[in-house]
Amino acid sequence: MSRIGLKLIEIPEGVEIKVDGSTVSVKGPKGQLSQDVSENMGINIEDNIVTIERKSEDKETRSLHGTTRSLINNMVEGVSKGFQKELEIIGVGYRAQLQGNKLVVGAGYSHPVEVEAEENIEFEVPKNTEIIVKGIDKERVGAVAANIRAIRSPEPYKGKGIRYKGEFVRRKEGKTAK
Repeated sequence: MSRIGLKLIEIPEGVEIKVDGSTVSVKGPKGQLSQDVSENMGINIEDNIVTIERKSEDKETRSLHGTTRSLINNMVEGVSKGFQKELEIIGVGYRAQLQGNKLVVGAGYSHPVEVEAEENIEFEVPKNTEIIVKGIDKERVGAVAANIRAIRSPEPYKGKGIRYKGEFVRRKEGKTAK
């Protein structure tokens, strides 16, 4: 029994959901998203509430029940509120800056690394050691933030690198001199 799949999705004001076969489209004040879902899922919209029902009880359909509900809920939340990931840069001389819609990261390499903003993704740099990735698609925001973090992952000896805000990096002890 999927507990997440049974939860109801409330549609906020200003958000429209259309179901066309197995494609769900969500339109809101921040933009528009669409997602293909399994044909074994029934999507019912009544009185600003979306419910997800299974058409059969086989194992694959049961496993997709909660996933389908989460995907639709993330689309509704994305077009109404949006998502963001915060990154922080730690290290002497490591910094980031915006140039138009490009993020330029200096992370100790011989050259600055440029990251191009994708569609529906925007960058903010409140300080030169903080990066905020914003967008309406939760999956894309997380993927772009992970790509930025991969430019210079935090290393365990000094803790230098790019990390998510609040991320704990386990530190190692270095070699001991005699």
